[in-house]
Amino acid sequence: MGRGGPTGVPRVDPITGTVPMNFRQYVKYHRSFLVFLGLVIVAALAIDAFVLYKRAAYATETERLRSGMSELERERTDLALRDHEKRLQVMLALIRRQARLDKRIHLAVSLDSARMYLGREGAVLREIEIEVGPERLVGVAPDTVVLAHPRGERSVQKVLGASDTWDVPEWVYHDRGLPVPADRAIQGALGPSAIVLNGGLVIYAMPEAGPLNDSTYILPGSIRLSASDLAAVVPNLTAGTAVYFY
Repeated sequence: MGRGGPTGVPRVDPITGTVPMNFRQYVKYHRSFLVFLGLVIVAALAIDAFVLYKRAAYATETERLRSGMSELERERTDLALRDHEKRLQVMLALIRRQARLDKRIHLAVSLDSARMYLGREGAVLREIEIEVGPERLVGVAPDTVVLAHPRGERSVQKVLGASDTWDVPEWVYHDRGLPVPADRAIQGALGPSAIVLNGGLVIYAMPEAGPLNDSTYILPGSIRLSASDLAAVVPNLTAGTAVYFY
């Protein structure tokens, strides 16, 4: 008896009209894919093993350091860590309260919920969904800087339009793996409109030209939102307008 039936004719799938492959044939015709899949699985397992190893090493090192402390030193360390966390929570709560009570028109940015609010005296005039740039170490050693998420109160330094130029920092090109041009002043580099805050932080929309013209790349330490939402907010802002980050 043949493998396909009493007459030795292979079975044909009545729906697709094809002869289904057995496991040996599948392995033969998809050998490269199966090898690739196996390598991916092995790599994933290796990464998991490394993470578990480092976690165990950190736990061992932490326990070793704590064992060398006196009981009083351990208590002081634990209190300091808890106190730092409490201070941060209190600071963020005060920033939220200050934003709600501000009688001037202002912006409030909630980093955790990825929302920005245009408000005045506790009233929310507009709620906007935003994208928050990642925290990252940028630049080329030894000239490097950590771009962290802002906390606290900032102020609007200037508002840029589509015809304004922005000097794209050199580190942006390095971060994107692009060659650094001789002239980094690009018209509309921050989109049709943008808000530049003190300290160099920017709130912008994706531009049509320049290194930030990429939906998958958000300027580290900055805020990106849609061009329509930004256009609705910008007319309400002037130099010195408060922007609260919490």
